[in-house]
Amino acid sequence: MSLELPSLDKEALESLEQTAATDRVRWAYEQFGDGLVLSTSFGVQSAVMLHLVNSVIPGIPVIFIDTGYLFPETYRFVETLSERLQLNLKIYHPLKSAAHQEATQGKLWEQGLAGLEQYNRINKVEPMNRAVKELGATAWLSGLRRQQASSRLERPVAQKQNKTWKIYPILDWSDRDIYQYLSENNLPYHPLWEQGYVSVGDWHSTTKLSEGMQAEDTRFGGLKRECGLHETTGGTDYQI
Repeated sequence: MSLELPSLDKEALESLEQTAATDRVRWAYEQFGDGLVLSTSFGVQSAVMLHLVNSVIPGIPVIFIDTGYLFPETYRFVETLSERLQLNLKIYHPLKSAAHQEATQGKLWEQGLAGLEQYNRINKVEPMNRAVKELGATAWLSGLRRQQASSRLERPVAQKQNKTWKIYPILDWSDRDIYQYLSENNLPYHPLWEQGYVSVGDWHSTTKLSEGMQAEDTRFGGLKRECGLHETTGGTDYQI
């Protein structure tokens, strides 16, 4: 059964650029209702979106993709924030375990760009696609920010990607905005922030920020800027 998506005109979408983050969340809920979900990686600054969105839409489904390769600190962070914020957490895993994948395909993240893209399709895109389908989602909220990567500088606050609408409430927030929100609401950064990690994903593809590096170079060994969930090109047939 196909889901009916709202028709959003250009003027309405452009007006979102001038509104506050909470108003963008409210707008998204007005447009998509129960078809709206939130995704999280439980990364360095994830507490901001989890707190902000749940304050506006209590109980919204929160999709978390567990690749099986996350840092131990991330799993503990998941437990802490989920309990504190009373998240309606929906955890999705790859169809094959980490051990199964390595036994049959090796360490894909060590096999160049093609291997890394395959790894992302198996461990991130497919589970997210499955989550969107099973939850009946027509739109999802994400915490992407333009300041995080050069690939996001021209991204609009709301866009249709393949079959799903995506809304980025804090897209235009600066690092200072993030810090102020966390401080004002007594929210934590990811535990690895204090150890020099400005981005936290899978343990094998995330490095600390060192002199001369840009924040976007700390992910995927600098080979990729996005994990596949937020790429808008490539012509795939994924739901997301």
